[in-house]
Amino acid sequence: MTTIEPHRVRAGRGTELGLLAIALIIGIGAYALVGLGVEGEVPPDVVGYAAGLVGLALAMHVVLRWRAPYADPVILPLTVALNGVGLAMIYRLDLAYAAKPNHDHGFAGRQLAWTAISVALAAIVLILLRDHRTLRRYTYTAMVVGLALVALPLVPGIGQQINGARIWVRIGPIGMQPAEFAKIALAIFFAGYLVTHRDTLALAGTKVLGLQLPRARDLGPIIIVWAASLAVLVLERDLGTSLLLFGMFVAMLYLATERLSWVVIGLLLFVGGAAVAATAFSHVGARFEAWLHALDPDVYSRTPGGSGQLVQGLFGMAAGGLFGTGLGQGRPDTVPYAESDFIVASLGEELGLTGLMALLMISLVLAERGLRTAIGVRDGFGKLLAGGLAFVVAFQTFVVVGGVTRLIPLTGLTTPFLAYGGSSLLANWVIVALLLRISNDARRPAPVLSALTPAGGIPALDEPEGDDEPTERIRTVR
Repeated sequence: MTTIEPHRVRAGRGTELGLLAIALIIGIGAYALVGLGVEGEVPPDVVGYAAGLVGLALAMHVVLRWRAPYADPVILPLTVALNGVGLAMIYRLDLAYAAKPNHDHGFAGRQLAWTAISVALAAIVLILLRDHRTLRRYTYTAMVVGLALVALPLVPGIGQQINGARIWVRIGPIGMQPAEFAKIALAIFFAGYLVTHRDTLALAGTKVLGLQLPRARDLGPIIIVWAASLAVLVLERDLGTSLLLFGMFVAMLYLATERLSWVVIGLLLFVGGAAVAATAFSHVGARFEAWLHALDPDVYSRTPGGSGQLVQGLFGMAAGGLFGTGLGQGRPDTVPYAESDFIVASLGEELGLTGLMALLMISLVLAERGLRTAIGVRDGFGKLLAGGLAFVVAFQTFVVVGGVTRLIPLTGLTTPFLAYGGSSLLANWVIVALLLRISNDARRPAPVLSALTPAGGIPALDEPEGDDEPTERIRTVR
């Protein structure tokens, strides 16, 4: 016997609006507390700041209602919360920098402008990209673009070396870190390549000590990406980008094949390659020496490449303790580049371990929603792309926090959504837009069974009536 049981599938936009209100309260409240902590009064421009932040969040919410009504309702509020707290901390550092003679400041205003541009770009991606599977057509184009972006800082005339790493390009007044955009292009390439070749990579090979090892002929892709990551490490002196790109490829390779052997091979390749590079190239070895012997007086005072910045950040977080000194009550400005590379140390000092763990939990939940999207979407390309993008956000956060806390060598990466930097903010908001687009397809109701033929034939299929209203899905129970 067959019965028809209808149930409603909710889009979740109302839930998103409520969570957005909480996220905005966190961001705007942090901004107000900074003014109270530093100057004893609420910042005079708090109303205009709040209006701008609310306007950007609501605009993105409206775009989602219009173009991606079934997108995950948690991703946008989490992003807005992180972005808001980052803006508040950058504003707090601006106030400290303004009191120092001949010290650059005004970072908060520029970061707010970059936030507006980033949200607008994310909205454009959602409007123009109606189906994420369209990106699969550009698999090898994305590879070329990604590799070109990674190599761009090596081009004479536009590449710039800052703090020992050659990761910047400058064209006129505009400067950027092209590797931030390269990770998106390479994620598209990896997803397109692996979804085509995953059967060969997953099934072929011999079993040794419980691990199914791949055939020698199938090692080509991982060897090429490994060589490219080492080239970045050696030529651009950029451990962060090297680790991030290779880690993303290995993670997506594991998602595609579910073979632990690829992870083991990847770890052995990177650790071995990094060890050889540290021995053969002095600038790579200096980075590892600053990590291993951070408290050595000679290493601490070395310029450049010393561990002074790292040690100052550690002392700042130690001063914050469990609950922090309070927003505006610490001295995070004593750490060089506190608004970018070391904003985690600044947050740890003034918010304490509790506040820093809360921010890391938000980042973790954001990555979890991305992985949940990967599980829910129906096509292989979408699964790999969503999984890769979610991993890269989580892994970049781990690499930055691990470097600041001396768990791993310090890298030049920025904390997603928290640290100052237009390139990082633009790229990470595009990642959020792609995750929202894929999650819309993952959560969209399946076609509706409108009727059963009297003779027991094939039922007709109706598409959902509209994107903006909850749709009834018919479930057949036998």
